[in-house]
Amino acid sequence: MLHFDYAVIGSGLAGLSFALKAAKHGTVAIITKKAKAESNTAWAQGGIACVTDEADSFESHVQDTLVSGAGLCDEAVVRSIVRDGPGRIAELVELGVAFDHKSDGSPDLTREGGHAARRILHARDATGREIERALLEAVAKEPRITLLENHMAVDLITLRKLGLSAMTDRCVGAYVLNEITGDVLTLRTDRVVLATGGCGKVYRYTTNPSIATGDGVAIAWRAGVPVANMEFIQFHPTCLFHHEARSFLISEAVRGEGGRLVDANGKEFAHRYDPRGALAPRDIVARAIDAEMKRTGSPCVFVDISHKPADFVRSHFPTIHERCLALGIDITKQPIPVVPAAHYQCGGVVTDANGATPLSGLSAIGEVACTGLHGANRLASNSLLEAVVLAHRAAHTLENWRAPSEPTITELPGWKSGNATDVDELVVIYHNWGEIRRLMWDYVGIVRTDKRLQRASARLRNLQQEIQEFYWDFKVTTDLLELRNLATVASLIVDSALLRRESRGLHYTLDYPGTDDRYVRPTVLRKV
Repeated sequence: MLHFDYAVIGSGLAGLSFALKAAKHGTVAIITKKAKAESNTAWAQGGIACVTDEADSFESHVQDTLVSGAGLCDEAVVRSIVRDGPGRIAELVELGVAFDHKSDGSPDLTREGGHAARRILHARDATGREIERALLEAVAKEPRITLLENHMAVDLITLRKLGLSAMTDRCVGAYVLNEITGDVLTLRTDRVVLATGGCGKVYRYTTNPSIATGDGVAIAWRAGVPVANMEFIQFHPTCLFHHEARSFLISEAVRGEGGRLVDANGKEFAHRYDPRGALAPRDIVARAIDAEMKRTGSPCVFVDISHKPADFVRSHFPTIHERCLALGIDITKQPIPVVPAAHYQCGGVVTDANGATPLSGLSAIGEVACTGLHGANRLASNSLLEAVVLAHRAAHTLENWRAPSEPTITELPGWKSGNATDVDELVVIYHNWGEIRRLMWDYVGIVRTDKRLQRASARLRNLQQEIQEFYWDFKVTTDLLELRNLATVASLIVDSALLRRESRGLHYTLDYPGTDDRYVRPTVLRKV
């Protein structure tokens, strides 16, 4: 059994930032199911939204966030996170994050959809990778941090699961799979922090890396923690449409720097759907593209920035330019074929403004959490802002938190595999994985109906039963655990969508195309 003062599940911006701060007060384990640099953060191109220009204001950023969130943001949370942003950005710079600057030394800010001003700090078009680099270098120098790569959290250990009586349930550790040896470790700690990112891989087409299987939401749900707003899955309007690069994002910053959203004939169409055109909030632009593709029968639309000087394009978007060029697309001369794809989970594990969940000893930060910042639709580049602010707050809160002295927990029972055998039918796992992703794309995508949602719900119930039998009959593997989590999260998305009988933000249903004031509230699910 391993003992730590803190355990962080996930190694993106939220998890690494928290670990660095928590290590000042105790030992920290970072549990990451692949290599340490494999995270949603590392794939983030655009940047961090933060007020740093005198021409901008906190109030403007707050209002942009509230408008994008379509009435479901917690305004107090929005205001506090926006105001805390500059201090956290300063800490990232101190750690060595190299944001782009102009020749006069001022930040080189860009603009994205839904923002009234240029306020996106970035490092070319690979901001996440730059942040991840700096944080991992800092983590490597911290002796009190243990990085467990190729380890995947299986489940949380709680007093209730141990059969111990207490006034309130609390988290006392976790079971963790060593993916190399196949052994399941028992980790004892009073402070567990979920920083696992989102669930993009629940959909057939996504901009997310393969690790984004909703693990944190599923783990928390099984431990009895409520989740909220899972119907609001953001589809990024512009994922590269190419058979060799199905998850490559074409950053919103391309449109922010003048890229035009056009059809196959080179004609702009977004203004027919919203006066803000290609820089409207993402839910509107994604639906506009979806509608245009259905209207014309085209498999994609295009983002065209070829009218800008070639040097400008190459210097501002080197990653996108190089990747597209390798696929035979010169973005300085040709439009980029794009389609919408699942991108960001706006709901998640219910937390307060400091990342604390209703389960004592468990916090959640970053995309896995639902703080009230994003509401029904996340404003572009607010995600990294939320991650770094909540990491700071959670570290400060847990530093001063002490677990109750009763009952005393010194040892935990080890993992028991019982009569489980090695999985001998991997084809079933892969088939179920593929079926879930196709089902979610077809029935629970950008445009929904009650009939589609009910079909999805019925099939997911059957799939969950099959997967649960696999879980008990066979030894756990990463593939099996991810499938189990995918099925859980898919069902939570569907159940949430069925409860919201209106169209708001990212949830658009043909059966209820208008908004309804009765639904100006979060959709909260609690395990019975």
